Parts: sequence; C-alpha cells; structure tokens
Amino acid sequence: MSTTPLSLPQPPPRPPEFGQDALIVCESLVRIYQSGSVEVQALQGLDLVVDSGEMVAVVGASGSGKSTLLSILAGIDAPTAGRARVDRWNLLAMSRADRVHYRRHTVGYVRQQTASNLVPYLTARQMVDLPMTAARTPARTRRARATELLDTLGVGHCADRRPAQLSGGQQMRVAIAVALANDPRVLLADEPTGELDTTTSAEVFSALRDVNRELGVTVVIVTHDPEVSGQVERTVAIRDGRTSSEVVRRTATGTDGDTQVIAEEYAVMDRAGRVQVPHDYREALALTRRVRLTLEADHVSIRPDLDERPRVNPDLSDPAGHE
Repeated sequence: MSTTPLSLPQPPPRPPEFGQDALIVCESLVRIYQSGSVEVQALQGLDLVVDSGEMVAVVGASGSGKSTLLSILAGIDAPTAGRARVDRWNLLAMSRADRVHYRRHTVGYVRQQTASNLVPYLTARQMVDLPMTAARTPARTRRARATELLDTLGVGHCADRRPAQLSGGQQMRVAIAVALANDPRVLLADEPTGELDTTTSAEVFSALRDVNRELGVTVVIVTHDPEVSGQVERTVAIRDGRTSSEVVRRTATGTDGDTQVIAEEYAVMDRAGRVQVPHDYREALALTRRVRLTLEADHVSIRPDLDERPRVNPDLSDPAGHE
C-alpha cells in the first residue's frame, strides 16, 4: 500500500531587505550623546533611503538631527544603534583603517564654514591635489584630475590663488572640488550656502547640480534654505530625530505645452508603522492624543476622536456626589 507524503505548510516568503538596492540606507538609526549625567537623543529611529545618482535635500529645525545624520554618513561620527550602510560599508562595524579608507574614497564632505574646508597657505590646485597625494595617486593623474575638477566647478582660473584671494562662492566651489578629488560615490554638503548671499548661493547650488548630473555623484545636502531645497527632486524633512515627511517634485507638461513643477508631500512611515502627521494638519483638525483610524478600500482615514472630551468625576466636583 502506497502512502502519500504529508504536505507541510510553507513559510511565508521573507520580505525584501529595507533599501537593499539603494546606495545609502539608514534604518531605525539611533544616536545618543552623553552630556554629563544627561542623555541627548539626537536621532531616534531615523529611516532614510537614497538611490545612486540622486540629489537629495535634508531639512529640519535646529536640533532636529540633520547635521548628526550627515556626520554619521561622513564617517566622522558613529551611530549608537540601528543600521546604516553606504555602498558596501556598514557604518556600525568599521575598524579605524576601514573608516580612513571610507572617508578617503567613498564619501566627500563639505562643511558650512569655508575656513574648515580650505588650507590658507595652499593654492586651489594644491588643495585639490592634497587628498589625492594622501591616497597615493600618481602625480600625472593628480594634475589632470585637479584641472578637470576646478574647470567643471567654474574656478579653473583660480587654480593658483590662495583662499584669501577668493570670493565666498569661489571658496565653496574649491571646497567642493577638494571633496571630489578622490572620485567618491557620495558628496555630503552641510549648509553649503549658509554663509553666502542669494546670488552666490544660486551659483554654488548650480555647481552641485552639475556635479550630480555630469559626474554622476550622489549628492546629499543639509540646508535650511527653502530656495535650495525647492530645487531638488526630493526633500526629506527630519523632526525630533526621525524622518517625518518627503516632498517629491516632478515636471509635467500641460495641454498648452507649458511645463510646470508639481510637488507632492508624503508622510514617512517607519518600520513600526509610525507616521508623523504635519503640525498644520493636526492643528486644522484638532487632532490630539487619540484619533480615529478607518480602513477604507484604498486608504486609511484619520479623524479626530469626538468622544475624547474631559470627563468630570462627580465625586470630585460635588462632595455629596450629586450631579
């Protein structure tokens, strides 16, 4: 007598890894600083995905955690917990030698203060040459690369000038060239237009856009300038150490042939299903501690809880217990 083997239930397929194909991935990222006996949580479970070739702006109020995020991605700071990956590098498990190699070849970092980016007694050409010398790049390659970068950023005519002989915009563009010297995959810029006037800011941002398009470098910019954040395809907002919303922009052509930029705002849901509802939305509908959720056919609605009213305990309002 033949027996039919039992058919065992198959386990459900594993969900794909969060951001598995992205260049930059942060998942549930935490950074805690110890200040005396006080713990300061700069990042509280931040999620972020940036694809190769993107140009992304990160915005947020002072203290929101955006500069901490950039320092972690630059390899200057280390996360406390969570997951952070840039290219092949796990930022939570790098040795000192790994970190040097990562900062030298994978990421370029531009600080807001130009004095922190440039060496006052070196020319622009010498400053671009410096990181390549540290990476032991051959001299002929270094000369060609320095000339190419300075020309691409519109400061080729400043190659033999020192920082004191450069305008603020020229200094920042030279700083970008220095950050790109070793051909990194990612360029990180912390408030690159913060010290510049409106016209010069536009020139520097145009240079960053050229770097992104012509050299294929992924660019992440931390900024408080709405003019800058409004010119990238994706703006990520950070609030209280978490990504709270994203604005995605696309170009559409109308029936009259005119093109316009359409911006759509999205709330960001973390892996635990938490969503930060924007403050103006909460205020407009008086959304407070508790809200009603309703699952519709193709969306979830959020409504104020009309039953959430202050309740009076009669035993407290009337000693005799009368209503």
